[in-house]
Formats: sequence, structure tokens, C-alpha cells
Amino acid sequence: MNETLRAMTTTTEQLTRAVIEHVRGLYATEDFIPLHRPVFGGEEKAMLAECIDTSFVSSVGKRVDEFEARMAEFTGARHAVAVVNGTCALQVALRVAGVEPGDEVITQALTFVATANSIAHAGASPVFVDVDRETLGMSPDALEAFLESEAERRDDGCFNRGTGKRIAACMPMHTFGHPCRIEEIARICADWGIELVEDAAESLGSYRGERHTGTFGHLGVFSFNGNKIITTGGGGMIVTDDEALARHAKHLTTTAKVPHAYEFVHDEIAYNFRMPNLNAALGCAQMEQLPGFLAAKREIAEGYRRLCEELGIVFISEQAGTRASYWLNAIVLDSRDARDAFLKATNDAGVMTRPIWRLMSELELYTDCQSEGLTISKWLEERVVCLPSSVA
Repeated sequence: MNETLRAMTTTTEQLTRAVIEHVRGLYATEDFIPLHRPVFGGEEKAMLAECIDTSFVSSVGKRVDEFEARMAEFTGARHAVAVVNGTCALQVALRVAGVEPGDEVITQALTFVATANSIAHAGASPVFVDVDRETLGMSPDALEAFLESEAERRDDGCFNRGTGKRIAACMPMHTFGHPCRIEEIARICADWGIELVEDAAESLGSYRGERHTGTFGHLGVFSFNGNKIITTGGGGMIVTDDEALARHAKHLTTTAKVPHAYEFVHDEIAYNFRMPNLNAALGCAQMEQLPGFLAAKREIAEGYRRLCEELGIVFISEQAGTRASYWLNAIVLDSRDARDAFLKATNDAGVMTRPIWRLMSELELYTDCQSEGLTISKWLEERVVCLPSSVA
């Protein structure tokens, strides 16, 4: 073993021991520690029992309306539409934003597959641009460079000169709850006539300035999967300030049924993406605990930050002018080898860690899609590791 590799191994071993000790102290257990687990410490059981007692367990019930109202109030959006999961919410948001089959949507390659899949479900093609190293989210510099190099403005929209397709929308993602430079992205999209749809699935409780993520574009989307800050078991939410877009989203997600006391008339090809009342009841109970969850998240993140500072490891921290939810805490290691050694050692020890996602541009599903300048995305893919981040 050469001296360079020996030094790297020693450093990784030291880091592994320190992280395992820290995590086990944080959660006070010698049992397996997952990356993120839900916490039910409020009125969840009572609200679920109420749904069962009233028989309103499916897509009709007061808890759906209540959950939508709570989310609108919390995020500062005027309207919210609850759906069955985040991927479906993104798909519908794209459709009501005007994305049509054959269009293109600019997004980031460093993201969870739902972002790219929702574009494909909408009949469009993703175009991948690079991210910022500090936020892990779409780089407005990369977005603007791509548009200046590859796109042109026409009377009927923005078009990709190489493919001839309309660039209908842009979908950045607020990675792990860290707001990307969304104001700059919004400015660029407005300048080029491109609809902005925010993938805020991971960023409930995150702000840029005083404004909540998901509210900078015409539409934003949140997820309530079992591993999110709050959960409805499965579920998603579309938020918007535009009443017409909200009404259309609600219509599409409820089979496009024309309101009538008993007739079944549907006026669009739509979806049955309605959130059941049971799931919404869970969400209402979780919303009551959200401020406490977010406070606990910040405390956990601060502990990791101090540990990383002592160890000389890069910790992904919120940027100036932002407030991150710290849904998942993440560190940046020196190399892919260091990352892989750390992942194996921690998981073997019963402490779950994971790498950041494989780049969408490297998945067989999307290798034919246009990708531009993913240098930072590739660098991060090789080095970023997520740490256990449950609130209890």
C-alpha cells in the first residue's frame, strides 16, 4: 500500500469511527440507525380513528381541505392541491404549466429520479444542466450559459436550436432542503419566456430570504413520502398563487369530473391522483409538529457541523440569505474511494449512510437526453454522502 492510499485509509477510518460514535450518541441506541424515519408523537392516531369512525377514508373528507389550507398558510402560497405522491404532483404541475408532449424541460442531472420521471410522464424530454457546489441545486450560471449557447427566442416561445423542440419549462430542485439560487433562476426563466416549476419535494421549511421555497415559480411541489420531514405515508402537494392553475390542477387530479349531483361527465383526459382523507389526516397531525421537527433538524445539523469542523470535513451548510430545513445532512469526502470506504464501514456497523444519487444523465433511461457541462455534478456525485437525519 503506497503512502497516499495509507493516509487516505487512515483518515477514512478515523472519520468513520467519529461519525459512528456521534450518531450512536445522538440517537442513544446500539440498534440499526436508518437514514430517516418518521416520528408520530402527536394526534395521528386520533385523527386516523376519526376518519374511520366517520367512514370518510378515501378521497373525500374534511382533512384533505384542512391539509391543503395548512400547507398554503405555512408556505405563504394562496392555493394548495393535495395529491397521492410527489412524482404525480410534479407531472400535473408541468401539465398545468403548459408543458406538452414533445417539449423539453430543463432540469438538473443531480436529483432524485422522480424529477426526470415526471418530465417523461408529461411526454417531454429532460435537458440536464449543472448545479452549484454550495447548494447542490441548479446553477443559474449554467442555465443561462445553456440558453445563450443552445436556445433562441421566437414569437411562440423558447426553442432549442439543436433539437428544434420548444423549451417549455425549467424545473430546479432544492436538494436536501438547501434552497438553490432560485431568484436568479426565476429571472432567467422570465427573460426567456420559460415556465418555472420548483421541485421543492425535500424543502418544506426552507426559505430564501423571507420567502418559502416552492413559491418563486408559478407552481411548486412538495413530497410527504415516509422519509420526509413530515409524512402522510405517501403524498404530494402542488402550491401556486394562481387560482386558475390551482383549479385546473385540482380538476386534473380528480379525474376531470364536471361537478354534478349524480351525472358522471369528464371533460379532459385526467388522472385519479387524489390524496385519501386518511393520508391527509396524518398530514394535519404532522403539520402541528412541524415547527418542533424543524428546530430539531437544525440542532442535529449544528452537531454535525461542529463535528465536521473538528475533523476537517466539508459539511453542506445553508448559504447566506437562506434558511435550510436540513432534511438530510450531507458531507463531502475527498474522493470516490474515500466515499465508498466510508459507506461500507458505516453501513456494516449498522449506521445507514448513502451516496447522493447517480446522475440522471448516466441512467440508461436518460443517456440520450441532452446534457451540458455537468462538471460539478459529476464531482459531487463521487464525493457526497448523506448521514442519519431523523428528528428522534
